[in-house]
Amino acid sequence: QVQLVESGGGLVQAGGSLRLSCAASGRTFSRYVMGWFRQAPGKEREFVAAIVPGITWSGGGTIYADSVKGRFTISRDNIKKTVDLQMNSLKPEDTAVYYCAARSGTMSRTSGEYEYWGQGTQVTVSS
Repeated sequence: QVQLVESGGGLVQAGGSLRLSCAASGRTFSRYVMGWFRQAPGKEREFVAAIVPGITWSGGGTIYADSVKGRFTISRDNIKKTVDLQMNSLKPEDTAVYYCAARSGTMSRTSGEYEYWGQGTQVTVSS
């Protein structure tokens, strides 16, 4: 079992930055693929980024949605049991509720393949 709690959302102007953090409980955090998803009003939940187990720095072992590539960076700390999403050059279209998720197995961009979810944190980007 993994419990996830997101934090760090808020209101920011276009071009600004935010850092989201997800704190996990459970002994086996380092075994899970961790992902970030988002859902805007009236839209389906969409993939943002994911990171493989056992990685403690951003870069290798990560995948991103094309819409955020080059602007967002996912990273994890398996000792602190956290996964962060650094969001730079934010755009109004990034406005959504952002969710942290965990899955055992291989990397995935499909929300239905993630077993555990946080409650979400709101990110609002004003123009």
